[in-house]
Amino acid sequence: MWFVLFALGLTGVVTPLVYLYVGSKLPALESEFDLEKLLRFSIEGERMSVALGKYNKSAVDWERPDFAKLPKDLVALYISQRGCPTFFQTERERGLGWAWRLFVGLAGGEPGGDGWCERLLAWRLADRVGAKGDLQHTIGANKIHSFLQKDQLVAYDLASLWLEDGVIGVEAAAQRLFKKRLEQLSLTELAELELALPPHNYYQQVRDCQNPSLLRQHRDVVLAELSRDALVPEDRAKNAQAQPMACTLE
Repeated sequence: MWFVLFALGLTGVVTPLVYLYVGSKLPALESEFDLEKLLRFSIEGERMSVALGKYNKSAVDWERPDFAKLPKDLVALYISQRGCPTFFQTERERGLGWAWRLFVGLAGGEPGGDGWCERLLAWRLADRVGAKGDLQHTIGANKIHSFLQKDQLVAYDLASLWLEDGVIGVEAAAQRLFKKRLEQLSLTELAELELALPPHNYYQQVRDCQNPSLLRQHRDVVLAELSRDALVPEDRAKNAQAQPMACTLE
């Protein structure tokens, strides 16, 4: 018993010290303002470097992510393909459940539930602001999760996805792939955009229209899964499946 008590006491001292030490190696991440500032500096810096020397310079400004401006169908596609179709129907994970998820994640495990997507999105954002190694990613994800709600996690992730040099975020991807603003894309086009994003990562294939028949098969599976998850009516999904790939119409 004394050994157990000693071990618990030692853990209670060592764990906060490790957390503080590893956290001190990260950039400041105490608020959404900190995260926004770090992402803007990184993204605008890369866009600026790519724009140098180009005759037709594209916009380099990065706007603060706004979930309300995202097409609902895109959000539905994204959470469906991430395996979290009920992401916005469940409570945000917190307390012991969240702490346990982070601890098990460090050991290579992954408890089920929509908290998996919360951890994934927060982890990805921590990576984009400079986290290195599992401990820094875990602590960075915990900090980000503490001040971003579920909708903000999705919005920040979609707005900071790196797709190719200078093309960062789904708005830039829509312009590059379809020559349209994001809100102008149809369900069919949004499903094709989803193929370009994680976890599929077919950006280059969609951009260059490589093997459109195979891409269409993947797109139609994505639409079928969206309908199966009850995130769009079946008739809308089937109508979108009946459309040709956008790149074949150019």
